[in-house]
Amino acid sequence: MRSIVSSLICISCFVWLTGCQDVSSESVPKPIPTDSKTTPTTNSHPLPSSEEWKRKLENTSPMKPQQWGEKVTGVLTKLPTQEKQVALTLDACGGPHGSGYDQELIDYLRQEKIPATLFVNSRWIKANESLFLELARDPLFEIANHGTEHRPLSVNGRSIYGISGTTDPKHIIDEVWENHLLITRLTGKEPRFFRSGTAYYDEIAVQLVEQMGEKVTHFDVIGDAGATFSADQVHHAMKRVKSGSIVILHMNQPQSGTAEGLKKAIPELKKKGFQFVKLEDSVTSNS
Repeated sequence: MRSIVSSLICISCFVWLTGCQDVSSESVPKPIPTDSKTTPTTNSHPLPSSEEWKRKLENTSPMKPQQWGEKVTGVLTKLPTQEKQVALTLDACGGPHGSGYDQELIDYLRQEKIPATLFVNSRWIKANESLFLELARDPLFEIANHGTEHRPLSVNGRSIYGISGTTDPKHIIDEVWENHLLITRLTGKEPRFFRSGTAYYDEIAVQLVEQMGEKVTHFDVIGDAGATFSADQVHHAMKRVKSGSIVILHMNQPQSGTAEGLKKAIPELKKKGFQFVKLEDSVTSNS
């Protein structure tokens, strides 16, 4: 049992420490300046600013979290269904090591009409704004929130894998809501799901995200280990898919084996009767 736990911990490290490796300058478009401070509106109503959210916290008593990890209370780890549905979730981490674009992967999903939920970090959006807008307009894809700086979510500054977490509730608002506003302003649609950098949280942070209208979403299948898996390893990992599985993969590392691995795995899953869904479709219809 101890060896199994150690192996899982190592795989999680790979997901977050290597999922945003350096990519060639050819695959990283020049950044496009984006002003996320402009308050967007939905249904004719302006969204609150980050500062307005922070003011709501001023009279609340500080709470000491009791949990810290990937699967704390309130985190969605599987779809609420017993049917043969599976959700592919693709992270785009952004930053100097993670702003690439796996065109082959997206082209294959489009060719096969496979829907997916794209968890996009604000840094990736700013480096790839035209691509982001193209993806957001495609009904095959759902845009979800992968944070502003790709940090673990903590109310007291906890860190994991050497990555500093948010330092307090106000920092959590910056990490979640600034990217929420950016996505909404660019697409006209609010993101409904959030995944932090490292996918680590405490339960108080999860509650804060829910108050901001997003569902913290984890996964039960590690599809490409932070885009470090070979095509064969991705293919093998996808054999773990079960009814209601949420799979984490990456769309920001074009040199990875993710696309080729999915090309092997998806036809097999289809033969087994699996249906691919976006998170918003399954969670809305089954919750």
